[in-house]
This record gives sequence, structure tokens and C-alpha cells, in this order.
Amino acid sequence: MCGRYALEADIDILIERYKAIIMDTNFNSTPEVFPTDTVPIIRQNKGNIEISNMKWGFMPSFAKSPLINARSETIDSKPTFRDSFINRRCIIPATSFYEWEKVGGKKIKRKININEENIFSIAGIYNSFFDREGKKYEAFTILTTSANESIKHIHDRMPVIIPREKEYIWLNTDNRDISYIKYLIMQWSNCMQLNHS
Repeated sequence: MCGRYALEADIDILIERYKAIIMDTNFNSTPEVFPTDTVPIIRQNKGNIEISNMKWGFMPSFAKSPLINARSETIDSKPTFRDSFINRRCIIPATSFYEWEKVGGKKIKRKININEENIFSIAGIYNSFFDREGKKYEAFTILTTSANESIKHIHDRMPVIIPREKEYIWLNTDNRDISYIKYLIMQWSNCMQLNHS
């Protein structure tokens, strides 16, 4: 599970990092992003890489609370996520994420990052929903996978982190080889060396 992350970078840094155009100007750097917050995501649209603001958490009509994570192992078999996985993949930029480690009956909050990457890319998908007033909005959810060796002592799950040189593969929804994409997800997560404090 990934229930908190941080994005401690201003918009100019995101534009440069992703070679993106900005679609929304309302953005603030934040040391902790919570579910239902509206934050920047990266997506490809008509050949352009865009930075757009979206709310964190799918909210289909049957859900009692926002669906903030989607398991990568079963994402292509879940009706709530399958179409977005094929057609609406995005990147959630982050500078760290948080997990809670059980130590002696207590839960200790750990901040996890990648040493060689100031900003890294978490795999996400997005879709459109309607709020209680009937207003349409877009929301994303984070893909998770089994934790790798570097942090599995903290938690058994982690967000799917995309290597910088593979980000274009994830964003390119012309690639519909789902088996291949799921294979890549496993490779990406296993190779990440994560650090925590």
C-alpha cells in the first residue's frame, strides 16, 4: 500500500525534469500528499507530455472510500482499473513516499527515497468521475507491487517506480501489450535500490 508520498519540487523543476508543458498553473510543493489531495501528474496527450492536476483516488459509484492503490498483479483483470491501465497511464512525480514499519507493537513512519533521483516516477492510471454535485473531474490511483529486498522489512508492498529511461514506455498507450507491460513492472521494482529514514 502507498498511502502518503511527497513532492518537494516547484513547477519549473517538473517542467524541466519531464520536458513537459503545463496545463494547470495552480500547484504547490508539498512535503506530504494525502489521499483526495489534488496534485500534478504527468501524461501523454496527442504526442505532448503534459503536467495536469488530478485528485488522488478513484471514486466509482460502488466505492465507500477512494481507491488510492491498484495492485499491479491483478490490474488487468479488475473492471475498475483495466480500461485505464490500457488507455490512460500516467506518472505521479514524487521525491519520497512513506510507509509504516511495525516495531515492538508500534508503527514507525519511514520516509523512503532513491538516492540518485531527486524526483522519481510512480506508475499511475487515471479516469473521470463525477462528484456529488454532478461535476466531472479526473482522478488517479497508484500502482503497487511486492516490496523489493531494500524495504520489505518495513512493508510488504511498495509503489511501482519507473526507471527514468523507461518512462516513455509507460506513458505510450499505443503500446497495448499488457503482458509485456506487466513483465516490465516486475523488472522495474526489483531493480530499485531504496533508502529510508
